[in-house]
Amino acid sequence: MQFSLVIQTSFLGDVVLTTPLIAELARRGPVHVVATPAGAPLLAGNPDVAGVTVYDKRGSARGVGGLSSVAAELSAAREQAAHRATEATAYLAQGSVRSAALARLAGFRRRVGFTTSAGRWLYTTRVAYRDDQHHAERLWSLAAPDGAAPPSADQLRPRLYPSTADREAVDAVLQGHTAEGQPLIAVAPASVWATKRWPYYAELARMLATSGSIVVVGGRDDAPLAAEIAAAVPGRVVDATGRLSLLGSAELIRRCTVLVTNDSAPQHLASAVGTPTVTVFGPTVPEFGFGPLAQASTTVGVTGLACRPCDRHGPKQCPLGHWRCMRDLTTVRVANAVADVAARRA
Repeated sequence: MQFSLVIQTSFLGDVVLTTPLIAELARRGPVHVVATPAGAPLLAGNPDVAGVTVYDKRGSARGVGGLSSVAAELSAAREQAAHRATEATAYLAQGSVRSAALARLAGFRRRVGFTTSAGRWLYTTRVAYRDDQHHAERLWSLAAPDGAAPPSADQLRPRLYPSTADREAVDAVLQGHTAEGQPLIAVAPASVWATKRWPYYAELARMLATSGSIVVVGGRDDAPLAAEIAAAVPGRVVDATGRLSLLGSAELIRRCTVLVTNDSAPQHLASAVGTPTVTVFGPTVPEFGFGPLAQASTTVGVTGLACRPCDRHGPKQCPLGHWRCMRDLTTVRVANAVADVAARRA
């Protein structure tokens, strides 16, 4: 039996896309995960996760002292599992030198990560980072033995586990806002990357309001965007921003017919709960490996721009100042994509 450590301290979407790797490793033995304070709640209730260590690498656990403290906690977990596990392996889903050093300090003699990672010189096993794979498959490949068959769609499906409390919170958000049989259309207009925010969600809501109730998903900081959408279609919008946990937001998205989102975390929540998405790609492209995984999903973006893609994540400002990758993507095109996805799901 193997004791596995998975270190994933990247963005929220990366945590979701790491759950197929965790599920694969759980077949071999207990899996302990290191995640950030923001990402750790996504793993709550996951039966494949034996334990979680929260690593606040930019806050309370920053610096060498914090690294050493977290390494000691992980070492204790490894030693506790030693009487049951024949080997202990660390999987570096987040490839920084700091993550690799953490695994080494914690006493994991076998450390697996990508050939392209900054911390690769501290790895004992290096796995090719393939640009032609979805990131969920890339992460899954960290645990794949040499010559393994490609994973099935089910093996690559992310998994999240909203609790009873999460479901009850969603019930409270929707109470009094939806009619019997009225479909819910979710929109997630925000992104931590400014250039990845498509600017026409309010106009889209006006076009879609006759097809169902519009549900705005996001955090507390996204309330102004939700207010703009609500003002466009008074009485037709459910503003859920800041009212739900991450798993509660996943449960809300699960109840929707379709989600319209930027290239951001809500897309991956939707993949985990099986809700098809229309994902708007601007400075980034789905070919980077971060597109939707739910069936019937689609992506939209402006083709023919020599400057696109311009960044792996999305810069704070358009390098050329015109932001055409988002401004030129029409509301009609996105609305048509929503109709096509909804028809395929029906």
